Amino acid sequence: VQLVESGGGLVQPGGSLRLSCAASGFTFSNYGMNWYRQAPGKERELVAGISSGGSVRNYADFVKGRFTISRDNAKNTVYLQMNSLKPEDTAVYYCYVRQLGSWGQGTQVTVSS
Repeated sequence: VQLVESGGGLVQPGGSLRLSCAASGFTFSNYGMNWYRQAPGKERELVAGISSGGSVRNYADFVKGRFTISRDNAKNTVYLQMNSLKPEDTAVYYCYVRQLGSWGQGTQVTVSS
């Protein structure tokens, strides 16, 4: 199992980023996917999840209305569109396959002026 996140970077408050997580080594379309994040000195927390087919999505309260999770099963990729970013969104963002217990290496998102 391999999960490779990309798309992080430095963005100003109010800006947007789109994270990608490219998956390999398993049948991607059979598994729900999740995005987590971990800020310095804090525990890792769930940001969003999406079912295997993409029809069910859930979000943490702190990102509802700002972030959108999606997936492309033909490309074995899950995305996290992040809009209206705030400084408190600064963290390393990880994708996670709960049923396999597999994490990516993470991608850093920094929201700062």
